[in-house]
Amino acid sequence: MTVQEYFRNIYDNVKSITIGMRITLKYCFQKTATVQYPEHRLSLAPRYRGIHEFDADKCIACDQCAKACPVDCIYIDKTAPRKIDKATGKAVGGQLLRYAIDYSKCMFCALCTEPCPTDCIHMGKLHDLSSYSREDVVVEFAELHKQGLHTPVPLWMQRNEKKIPWVKEEYDRVKAGREATHAADIPAVK
Repeated sequence: MTVQEYFRNIYDNVKSITIGMRITLKYCFQKTATVQYPEHRLSLAPRYRGIHEFDADKCIACDQCAKACPVDCIYIDKTAPRKIDKATGKAVGGQLLRYAIDYSKCMFCALCTEPCPTDCIHMGKLHDLSSYSREDVVVEFAELHKQGLHTPVPLWMQRNEKKIPWVKEEYDRVKAGREATHAADIPAVK
């Protein structure tokens, strides 16, 4: 190795390190993109598709949502046909025995919301349904309706509702049976 090659190698190494350090320093002083969840609320897109919200009072159990589901994750059982009472806006007739969605299969495509003639199902804003078993990710909406809920209350929400203000807000909304915005639903063609 000649002296010229030796100094050329040193120059190339210093140049390479300088380029790398310039890139590192550029990103080092930028605003961080990490959100300290759940202490800080995640910003969701207006059309975000989260865990479904379901109003059993309006469901006529027509099976249109189950037929539209590409992965067959919606299960419906009823005793007899149901229809909407025009005076009250609620379903009358047979009893809705089971309306369940298996979230281990669901791909959150929102195709189940489009064919619903009574608008009883739509995509919600909750995004985390962590649980300890696979059975816990099958949400029985008919049972939730008996508790006055439209969507399940996730474990993380139950544990943090007293500690984190935004979680308390969302927890109160879910427990009160108020629905999230319908922005993620596919609009009806007119």
